[in-house]
Amino acid sequence: MAQRGSKEYPQSFSCSVCRDLLKDPVITSCGHSFCLDCIEAHWNAEEGKRLHSCPQCRKTFIQRPVLEKNILLAELVEEELKRTELQAAAAAAADHGYAGAEDVACDVCTGRKRKAVMSCLVCPASYCENHLQPHYDSPPLKKHQLVEPSKNLQENICPRHGELMKMFCRTDQQLICHICSVDQHKGHEAVPTAAERTKKQEELEESRLKVCQRIQDREKDMKLLREELEAINVSADKTVEHSEEMFSQMIRLIQKRSSEVKQQIRSQQEKEVSRVQELEEKLQQEISDLKRKDAELKQHSETPDLRRFLHDYPSASALSESTHSSSISIRPRRHFEDVTAAVEELRDGLQDLLRDAGTNISLAITDVDVLLSEPTRAGFLKYSREITLDPNTANRFLLLSDGNRKVEVMDRPQPRPAHPDRFTPWQQVLSNEGLTGRCYWEVEMRGETNVAVAYKNISRTGSSSGFGLNDKSWALRCYSYICIFAHDTILTPGSGGAASRVGVYLDHRAGVLSFYNVSSDTMTLIHRVQTSFTQPLHAGVWLGSESSLEFIKAE
Repeated sequence: MAQRGSKEYPQSFSCSVCRDLLKDPVITSCGHSFCLDCIEAHWNAEEGKRLHSCPQCRKTFIQRPVLEKNILLAELVEEELKRTELQAAAAAAADHGYAGAEDVACDVCTGRKRKAVMSCLVCPASYCENHLQPHYDSPPLKKHQLVEPSKNLQENICPRHGELMKMFCRTDQQLICHICSVDQHKGHEAVPTAAERTKKQEELEESRLKVCQRIQDREKDMKLLREELEAINVSADKTVEHSEEMFSQMIRLIQKRSSEVKQQIRSQQEKEVSRVQELEEKLQQEISDLKRKDAELKQHSETPDLRRFLHDYPSASALSESTHSSSISIRPRRHFEDVTAAVEELRDGLQDLLRDAGTNISLAITDVDVLLSEPTRAGFLKYSREITLDPNTANRFLLLSDGNRKVEVMDRPQPRPAHPDRFTPWQQVLSNEGLTGRCYWEVEMRGETNVAVAYKNISRTGSSSGFGLNDKSWALRCYSYICIFAHDTILTPGSGGAASRVGVYLDHRAGVLSFYNVSSDTMTLIHRVQTSFTQPLHAGVWLGSESSLEFIKAE
């Protein structure tokens, strides 16, 4: 028995390291509980070794196990402390012989009553040691039936036979006396009341364990929801900030293009205006020259001197060649209307693009959801994906069958050609399909298996290429008694016990990976991951000796 001070406590409440009452109890993956400081000190002392061990069962762990607070045991230890304190207070009162709050008082004592040591079913009354003496000395009183002190003597006495009801009839669910058990309750299942109390107490303890387990499960759900809420807020804030920046960039691009178009139009306008003005000046000059020529011709035609008229005629009548055509062709007055049409076309196209993109963005926003309660299998089946295994990645000791949907371990290597994607030395294989978006699949297992997802570029050789032993894979290790999640060599015990059928849900964009224990149409969460996936994922399988796994067509 562990001791703290002068008190004694049950062995189940003691730490096997310090031999004292558990303080801040934590539980290991092998199921043993220790004081937090004791187990931490024990494993700190083993830091130089390659393995960590359990101080109680000596089970070894490659990685230092993750400790979780044993909430149920902590509550039981606290109750045990309160119980022993009450017992100590009662013992202090008993040292003086006086009845405490929990004691049965003597019915004869006057003033401060002493503690009763026996109760008489015949009297009926309870007596202290002094007042009980007549029952030992007086012959008539010696025939009375004495029992352990009781505060409710009348309630414990059979109204028909006046006997103490020491039996419990399970058939009629009531207290009875010994005579009742052979009288009106003859043939019924009757047991001692102490035995029935023990049975009922065990049932209550089982109920308490279930309640405490549900409390732990709901606390884990609360933690997941708080993490989900934080992730939603962070993601929404980042997305709003990024969206505002993207739209600002688009606005800046449109403004830049508008400025460029305006500059091009003004430049072309200046060029065309300059050309027209230059032509106008030339035409004006030619008109002036022609008017002057017209005046000369008029003057020559009015000359009265015939000889001079005829002599100067050749030079007077000669006209210089025009530098321009006889008429200027003017295009229809469209000018920059084509530019206006092109800009309008761009505007219409941009409106269509923004409308379609806006619809996609709205759908993406409304597609964000949070599972506020445990999901149903039917809810996941709409994301069901058919998974087939890639023979080029399969270890030589693995045999694929049923359209590469089933895999099992063989005693001898299978004849397969060399391939750079093949896993060695681990007995594992990847799927053909790259998984993105939302996906769900189920596997049926036998023996020790790993249900995993991994990036395509995971290493195929070396000790660190095993699923869960690197940062490129996430694996649920399924044993006969427990499931453990592994990623980058960090192990985390899953909720619940073993599982023979596991459902895997992946939301690649949201970074959610969940493993469920599937039984009929019910699903129990084993472990959920919230992270960021940077590449498409592939389903993966690792098998231990004499193990097999099949991808089930979920319906």
